[in-house]
Amino acid sequence: MRIGSLIRDARQHSGLTQAQLATELKTSQSAINRIEKGQQNLTLDMLARIGAALDSELVSVGTSGPSHLRVAGGTTLSGAIDVKSSKNAGVALLCAALLNEGRTVLRKVARIEEVNRLLEVLESIGVKTRWMNDENDLELVAPERLDLAAMDEHAARRTRSIIMFLGPLMQRYDDFELPYAGGCDLGTRTVEPHMTALRPFGLKVVATEGSYHASTAQGVGPERPIVLTERGDTVTENALLAAARYDGVTVIRNASPNYMVQDLCFFLTKLGVQIEGIGTTTLRVTGKPRINVDVDYAPSEDPIEAMSLIAAAIVTKSSITVRRVPIEFMEIELALLEEMGFQYDRSPEYAAENERTRLVDITTYPSTLKAPIDKIHPMPFPGLNIDNLPFFAVIAATAEGQTLLHDWVYENRAIYLTELNKLGAQVKLLDPHRVLIEGPTHWSGAELVCPPALRPAVVILIAMLAAKGTSVLRSVYVINRGYEDLAERLNALGASIETFRDI
Repeated sequence: MRIGSLIRDARQHSGLTQAQLATELKTSQSAINRIEKGQQNLTLDMLARIGAALDSELVSVGTSGPSHLRVAGGTTLSGAIDVKSSKNAGVALLCAALLNEGRTVLRKVARIEEVNRLLEVLESIGVKTRWMNDENDLELVAPERLDLAAMDEHAARRTRSIIMFLGPLMQRYDDFELPYAGGCDLGTRTVEPHMTALRPFGLKVVATEGSYHASTAQGVGPERPIVLTERGDTVTENALLAAARYDGVTVIRNASPNYMVQDLCFFLTKLGVQIEGIGTTTLRVTGKPRINVDVDYAPSEDPIEAMSLIAAAIVTKSSITVRRVPIEFMEIELALLEEMGFQYDRSPEYAAENERTRLVDITTYPSTLKAPIDKIHPMPFPGLNIDNLPFFAVIAATAEGQTLLHDWVYENRAIYLTELNKLGAQVKLLDPHRVLIEGPTHWSGAELVCPPALRPAVVILIAMLAAKGTSVLRSVYVINRGYEDLAERLNALGASIETFRDI
């Protein structure tokens, strides 16, 4: 029954329906239903095929099977660590490289699984990609004509970022197809906002079996401002990508001013696109119909990774210095932590390599925390970041008193936070969006399987750092999708994390 639940969770996280997974595996939907209910015997071959179809080590087997982490907890961290470049910015910039017919160099790109999948897609359609050095500088050169028919569908279905190909491709092609992960049927919450943003440019999309068929009317542009009904990051990025090569002016209202959107704006301006209002909810874009420039750009640091590292210091009662923190995207989080009793020093601000993003160094000190008076909930930027909310679960578990977390954006993500109970926490699920956390916690080691959601998975790893005894976190592929060398970098601060595989 446990393996069935894991398969169901991994399928839902991949955005596939039971029917779509059945098609991928050449079996029936009823067989998938039985598998997820634990009513079907599974061969090792079938487990491996399911793991490949879901791009998940949760259900991989054999010598090249899933990697796990063994954590000797209760250690104190010390030293300094640099925040790496933003995962979400890197993904957007890879899609934006399709706009440029010249040479694009991106500096210190996060070398994570999500990036690897996108590079596989780009290479399959004719984009030349090259890792230039050990610093993770990446070179991309798009051909004059992309070979969209040769697109690697397997890789494309395993990255939700493929939706951001719509914006750049629609200004280059009258007609094209994009594979998509299941669960993204037209009209659903995930896709419809993109259609609303791109229709004013003449885009029409028909969903066929497993792909979007897109047709465009060249030269068509918005006659009035585009109003996004949802201030989504990727929706704003898609609108920007479409506007970048439109020969005219585009106004986008209710745009997300979040960190990855700002990075994309800074990059587009280096391509010669004029953008007014960067960092606000109204963007005015003057496009450039042909873009053929050699560009060199360094995406800024990742505020979610910064929050992860600060959370690890708080929970282990450690003093460490987290360098290169993008402070503009961490101010609400730090203000809330201060309210809870967190003590830290902050350096003067300095510029990131993109010369626009403001960075600081944060030095943490062991602190006794108390629960905040009000509930903790995310908001679009400049509010508390949606992806940072889960870290407050493990922080609240160390604080004195009751904390209410309200994760109103994601269906069911809050459920995974109850896994902290296996390590000694008291996390009560009130409904699919709200958890009540009672602290402080006396953490103790345990063996858990990684949930299929990235941030809750890292939250569990952080709790294991504080837990007395040895813990095991199984099948950590999901962490590798969003973090580069996280275990090794924590070990450099004094953690004791060992990566291993089953024999």
